[in-house]
Amino acid sequence: MSNYPSWLDDAVIYNIFPASFRDSNGDGIGDLPGIIEKLDYIQSLGVNLIWINPIYDSPFQDGGYDIRDYYKVAERYGKNEDVPLLCAEAKKRGMRIMLDLVPGHTSIEHPWFKAAASGEKTEYDNRYIWTDHVFRIVEGPFLGGDTERNGKYLINFFSFQPALNFGYLNPKEPWQLPIDHPDSVATRNELKNIMDFWLKKGVSGFRVDIAPSLVKDDVDSRGLEIIYSDLRGWMEEVWPEAVLLAEWSEPKDAIRCGFHMDFLLHCTPEYTHLFRQEDGANIIPNDDACDSYFRPNGKGRVGPFMDYLQDQLACINRTGLISMPTGNHDLPRIGYNRSMEDLKVAYLFIFTLPMVPALYYGDEIGMRHLPNTPYIEGAYHRAASRTPMQWEKSECAGFSETSPEAFYLPLDPDVDRPTVELQEADSDSLLWFVRKLIQLRKENPVVGVAGDLEVLHAENGGPVVYRRRKGEHSVIVAVNPSGEKREMSLDLPGTLEPMLAIGEVSAKGNKIEMGPVGGGVFELKDDKPRQHFS
Repeated sequence: MSNYPSWLDDAVIYNIFPASFRDSNGDGIGDLPGIIEKLDYIQSLGVNLIWINPIYDSPFQDGGYDIRDYYKVAERYGKNEDVPLLCAEAKKRGMRIMLDLVPGHTSIEHPWFKAAASGEKTEYDNRYIWTDHVFRIVEGPFLGGDTERNGKYLINFFSFQPALNFGYLNPKEPWQLPIDHPDSVATRNELKNIMDFWLKKGVSGFRVDIAPSLVKDDVDSRGLEIIYSDLRGWMEEVWPEAVLLAEWSEPKDAIRCGFHMDFLLHCTPEYTHLFRQEDGANIIPNDDACDSYFRPNGKGRVGPFMDYLQDQLACINRTGLISMPTGNHDLPRIGYNRSMEDLKVAYLFIFTLPMVPALYYGDEIGMRHLPNTPYIEGAYHRAASRTPMQWEKSECAGFSETSPEAFYLPLDPDVDRPTVELQEADSDSLLWFVRKLIQLRKENPVVGVAGDLEVLHAENGGPVVYRRRKGEHSVIVAVNPSGEKREMSLDLPGTLEPMLAIGEVSAKGNKIEMGPVGGGVFELKDDKPRQHFS
């Protein structure tokens, strides 16, 4: 039995980096009114949940993941009043809005940190993790000597992102507070206040940044379970239809701790082997670069991922969900050195597994990864996947009315860069293929999270074939990312009828033939559930 709001059963996520989507006021930076302008387009994709990266007030040393005020929309993105308007307009179109929540750290410019660092006695002295002396020798990324306080503070990522204090599972030093200490609980309660503030404005939930980072000495996620199960209990009492999604990449742990869903990410080797094994295809430098499975050279591995996925699904046992993203603001574009046909095959896989697909803005048209993009706002090489959305074939690509020289980041300079306008006019485009995939999920729940998964073939370097089944309805998905023609003979109790195809794909009886970089979805007719004996 599911343990999450029922509206997630048919969820498809669209992820927007707000600075790069649509600039409504001509300052070269995307904003919330710009997102509202494009809601009809987002609706046309068939998605129903829009996740927006941080929109809060920030000095933008890390793209907004360094928050100065959790209760205020950054001026460059608009006003607080834009959030309920965005939520209301999305709701009219059958969509929901999910915000990014950053609970692990703030900016050093946050008033809490300024107070804690002042050296004066304040109510925020334990809002962050501080040692009891500036010359205390400790392990970990502690910084000191730049504040009036006699102590070092722990950072969560960059030097300007001090770690908030949710307590230690097993404190060993006097300055380490337990999870149930009043000051640790106060931090957790402030998180509830932040969530409540935005839920009252109409948002439907939160994606939680670096979710496993809150308890620094955790063992088997026991401390995290205390914190997130408390948040989840509060949500179910006050906001039962709201959702909590983790950036964790270990679904069995995230869902046990209280999340409704977890994202698979680049820190999971099995996921990396699908799309991001080459040098430059992942955010993390890869000293053992080799071939991803979704490349036409046919050398990558798919078996370990299918084993991993089945294990995770068995562990969570429908008590929560897993999301598979095409990419996000941290990762090189999935289009990195891939053709449009390569992307169609990859998306066929992502959108037909028992997970919630998450589509990063621009991936629906195959926006390219631009490795020469300037480093700004702490993005470093991540800036290459945050470039302005390409709406039309014009100098400004429909992103803004101002000159491209004033854009937050430069456009793809290629005159043949993909655009929504060009692909709208081409029924064979990647854009239209994405729409067909999402429509397939809507019309056939067996292809979504409700259907069981049975792996029929998962040969490294070869095709992957799996059955999705719900009751008496069965669908077979065959995926061939290699540049070679492939044939598969399957022992199936019925005949195959095509539902969706990429390239030259055919089924004769129980035999599937796939051309290079091809695949398809087939309905299994006359299938009956197998009888199992113990």
